[in-house]
Amino acid sequence: MLRWLTGRAARDRAIDQALASLDAQVWPQLLAQHRFLLGLDEHSAETLRHHTAWILANKAFHGAHGLQVTPDMRRSIAVQAALPILGLDTSLYRGWTQIVVYPGGFLVARTDTDEAGVVHEYVQETSGESWEGGPVILSWEDARPDPDTLANVVIHEFAHKLDQRAGGADGMPGLRAHRDLDARHWRDVLETTFDDFNAWVDEIEAAIPSHMDPESDAAADWYADLPLDPYAAQDPAEFFAVSSESFFIEPWAMAAAWPDWYGLLVQYYRQDPLQRLEQAGVSGQTAP
Repeated sequence: MLRWLTGRAARDRAIDQALASLDAQVWPQLLAQHRFLLGLDEHSAETLRHHTAWILANKAFHGAHGLQVTPDMRRSIAVQAALPILGLDTSLYRGWTQIVVYPGGFLVARTDTDEAGVVHEYVQETSGESWEGGPVILSWEDARPDPDTLANVVIHEFAHKLDQRAGGADGMPGLRAHRDLDARHWRDVLETTFDDFNAWVDEIEAAIPSHMDPESDAAADWYADLPLDPYAAQDPAEFFAVSSESFFIEPWAMAAAWPDWYGLLVQYYRQDPLQRLEQAGVSGQTAP
């Protein structure tokens, strides 16, 4: 019992120290660096500060390939990671301890099995990874504050962590604490929206000239009208993670295309970023 109490006291001290580091000078500057945090009311901003401090106190940040992770970098990553659980409990981020930060994109070994059962092994460059029961791995080049990007690798990977809490990433985060959400209804809306998005992507790819690689930069304009990055078509887990990015960063197109799916995310995250951002006078690049 004494060992447990001592450990808890140490954690509480670490959280208090992290809160102290997010003082009246640092905290407003940190919020201002991230456009998608505009419009938080006083209560929400203070809750976000406490959740950010919890992450700073409970996660060990490690730089890879010689990167020195500075306090400013840790705070930036932590506040972005805290946003998805602003209306939830920090316990959803328990069970793992490390955040690994690379200077830029890093290589990951992949294994895929095609429809014929043939296994393909390859190496892919990526900007983020979330290992079930293990670390979150991020590219700082992609995680750092950038007002011009509609992507957010931190939110993406931490959405995977929420998804994994329910036992494997499948686009179905745990709903035990959400009495207003029905798991069957979630699954139905997820499947319907995911199928609709895949049909949309298939239609675009069918229209791309045959001489053009659909994954090349030259084909990027063809996908411009999609509500989400085409990577969301990979599987339901990626659809949930990419949807979560858009939900917090640029919600207009997704909310217009799939109001039922957007509404489920509002219920799950217990936030409405579109309403908050519009009240703050922010208009999205994809706003109608």
